[in-house]
Amino acid sequence: MNRKTLVLPALIGLLAPVLAACGGSDSGNDGGDAIVVGTTDMFSASSQAPAPFDPAYAYDAGSWNILRQTVQTLMTLPRGGGQPEPEAAERCSFTDERSQRYECTLRKGLKFSDDSDVTASDVKFSIERVLKIRDKNGPSNLLANVDTVEVEGDRTVAFHLKSPDATFPHKLATPAAGIVDPDVYDKAKLRSGFQVDGSGPYTVEAEVKDNELVKAVFTQNPHYKGNLKPKSKKIEMRPFADADAMGKALKKGDIDLMTRTMTPKQIEQLGTGSDDKIDLVEMPGLEIRYLAFTTDAPSVKNKAVRQAMAQLVDRGELAAEVYGSAAEPLQSLVPSTVTGHTNSFSNKYGEPSKTKAANLLQKAGIDTPVELTLHYTTDHYGAATKQEFEVLQKQLNDSGLFDVSIKGAKWDKFRAAQLEGEYDVFGMGWFPDFPDADNFIAPFLDKDNFLASPYENRTVREQLIPASRREADRLAASKDIERVQDLVAEDVPVLPLWQGKQYVAARDDITGVEWALNSSSNLQLWELGRGVGE
Repeated sequence: MNRKTLVLPALIGLLAPVLAACGGSDSGNDGGDAIVVGTTDMFSASSQAPAPFDPAYAYDAGSWNILRQTVQTLMTLPRGGGQPEPEAAERCSFTDERSQRYECTLRKGLKFSDDSDVTASDVKFSIERVLKIRDKNGPSNLLANVDTVEVEGDRTVAFHLKSPDATFPHKLATPAAGIVDPDVYDKAKLRSGFQVDGSGPYTVEAEVKDNELVKAVFTQNPHYKGNLKPKSKKIEMRPFADADAMGKALKKGDIDLMTRTMTPKQIEQLGTGSDDKIDLVEMPGLEIRYLAFTTDAPSVKNKAVRQAMAQLVDRGELAAEVYGSAAEPLQSLVPSTVTGHTNSFSNKYGEPSKTKAANLLQKAGIDTPVELTLHYTTDHYGAATKQEFEVLQKQLNDSGLFDVSIKGAKWDKFRAAQLEGEYDVFGMGWFPDFPDADNFIAPFLDKDNFLASPYENRTVREQLIPASRREADRLAASKDIERVQDLVAEDVPVLPLWQGKQYVAARDDITGVEWALNSSSNLQLWELGRGVGE
């Protein structure tokens, strides 16, 4: 029987699913064959990406999917979303009214996978290591507000923050704050290759060929202590070069489950119930796609050029033509299901208009057509990315105001070139570190941001972001968050395009599929078990 399971959104996180996929989510796999998970995420080690699974380096959804199974964090998001809960910690809380000192007590008897003790000093080492290495590709910006880390005995660790931050518990739930073993991780340099050592629910062994991951085998960690309850002793993850090959493997039974990234055509076909052995699970997602600008580049330095593009792009047509029902137009950096969202771009620009775009360029004295190249990655966000950029190219060129070409590159080269400022305009996606508006604002607009953007708005950095972080009640922070979005619509350092849903397809004897992804598109492999097909 083929069916869809829909998880409904709440204000900040996501409510627990109210419908289950095949089998109960508590049924498990005490032995037998490994559950095999397919993905189009490809992992390689090179001079440009030497340490794909080092918490001080890894900062993409695919690598975090490996780390979340293997490297334990003090906090974790509940299976259905919401506020973070203790994981390696027994309890955590702010100890002051300003949300500037955060203290955690570790669980008793925590062990790394080699049976050595996990202590508060290891937590301190792990956090300080990320900050010391501060790799330009890495997630150190998530921890940049940490001033000092204080240890008391083997089980108590306290974080003193430079400024108040009510979102800090969320950041401690990310792999950026993963606890690693000082005996195998150097405090001052990255750990090259694919090895991971932690205290999470699984250990992982990587099968590698020509510096590319062929298979990752997760085996239940017998020393794990935490609040996660693994349903299977062994899970394999297999990367596929494209979604069609992954889909064929699922139909043949070579894999049991496939996740990101399926094509819109696959989603449509599976949604019709054409295969009674495979179930499609649909969930709300917080993935966003956007164009970003190197705002000091001559071609886009004048914000009228960026505003004209915002005036011309038809998000509804783009989403419908390329992604069908799997995406919806996005009118802000903050997705529509997250507290604080406002439709800043539609409020400012209204419907797409060639006349309004022409007026913007004319008033700024910009000669037309404006020549631009839109850069995109060919192998990171799915097979439909090229088509998406072809639609954008056509929309802009049909206005007669732009002369746009498009150019694709593989992710490792694309990301390196983007960070060096070689692209004036480029397409990116964002899978949030945690489901809060702050994580759709600060990574793009704060100092040392993810994009290495030259754009700087002092009102945003020095007033609005700090003010929003002081509010433990995220609804109370909405006024500041909305103002940030309005300023982004005015200056257009980024141009939001669409917000996606997320899907998992699995053979009907796999249980726990409805919990396989959290609201931030992170895999929760410990939820998967094998039951009885229907």
